Amino acid sequence: MSVAPTVSRDRLWDTLMEMGKIGALSNGGCNRAALGSEDCRGRDQFIRWCRDAGCQVTLDAVGNIYARRRGRNATRPSVATGSHLDTQPHGGKFDGIYGVLAGLEVVRSLNDAEVETDAPIDVVCWTNEEGVRFSPPLAGSLAFAGLVDVGTVHNARTLDGTTVAEDLRSGGFLGTELPGSRALDCFIETHIEQGPILEARNKTIGVVTHIVGIRWSIVTVTGLDSHAGTTPMDKRRDALLGAAAMITTLNQIARNQDEFARLTVGKLQITPNSGATIPGQAVFVCDLRHPDAAILHSLEQRMHAAMRAIASEQGLQISIERSIDIAPLRFSQDLIDTIRSTANELGYSNMDMLSGAGHDAMNVARVAPTAMIFVPCKNGLSHNEAESATPDDLAAGAHTLMHALLARAQSKSRQ
Repeated sequence: MSVAPTVSRDRLWDTLMEMGKIGALSNGGCNRAALGSEDCRGRDQFIRWCRDAGCQVTLDAVGNIYARRRGRNATRPSVATGSHLDTQPHGGKFDGIYGVLAGLEVVRSLNDAEVETDAPIDVVCWTNEEGVRFSPPLAGSLAFAGLVDVGTVHNARTLDGTTVAEDLRSGGFLGTELPGSRALDCFIETHIEQGPILEARNKTIGVVTHIVGIRWSIVTVTGLDSHAGTTPMDKRRDALLGAAAMITTLNQIARNQDEFARLTVGKLQITPNSGATIPGQAVFVCDLRHPDAAILHSLEQRMHAAMRAIASEQGLQISIERSIDIAPLRFSQDLIDTIRSTANELGYSNMDMLSGAGHDAMNVARVAPTAMIFVPCKNGLSHNEAESATPDDLAAGAHTLMHALLARAQSKSRQ
């Protein structure tokens, strides 16, 4: 007789720690750049674990890994979960990895409880979410959603001088399945929050309703190189000074908008970058995010106008080029409701929230009902070796995931 399924907190934690040994760094983090040697080792380990759990493992043409736990009805679209195993150069043990291994823990726990589902359950490891070693980031899920073609991914050149196609072949991850040809009933991605909100509000489960829209602008401010000692202050055309005024103004515009606006300038290049020369050019990247498309557009227009006004006042030239434009995304209301009610039934404190970061789920959402579950991470820190989450919170997220997936996998066919 089967028993009510529950996840194993300790097994999930041990599996995460075991994966963390692959590409381990001295300060507790990991470095597994997509399709590099350490990522390939991590992928091989994941595949072994999935096969040990009775899953059928297949690969598609961009190296996405699908581990299938069979259901009674093999013709039904699969109920899917997953994330990515690749990391940032100084990444932690949980970003992405948790979503993949939480899916594995769901499979193991259903096996333990002898639960047979009607629909198959797929655990997916998407290729190159982080985009560290080659572009585009989110390559595997982009290909699955039909937003980038296989040839573009295959021809991408890595930092090591190889092509992605060469790495897929040499690593044994070049599959024959066409990305996107697999029918999904739904996709639910679990993830650490990568922010401080859940921890600050003492909530265990984040029910993610939206992913914010993202617009990047590359701003080039041009003045005039001139001598630092001989050029009077009122005769200067200082590109760095103009860029600094712009960045300060952009920050204030975002702060004055609402609690959801995010503005970051994290990259700045100065020419000629000499201590005795007034900078003649400054180039910076403006990263703007908001969950409302109309507000995102309005913010961008106001910021561009403010930068042009500052350039004019200071006798500078300016060019603004939009390099990224990702529309805000709302997840499936049905899945949002399922995750929220599941968390409530299991007794986990929860709240609706936004994702300020991009995830594979936002691409999968274009072809299947999709949602996300967040759990807290210490101090909201991520993309850092000190990234941390508790075994209890991680287990709660996996437990919520399992029962949300079961609600779909045991329901009537949606075909």
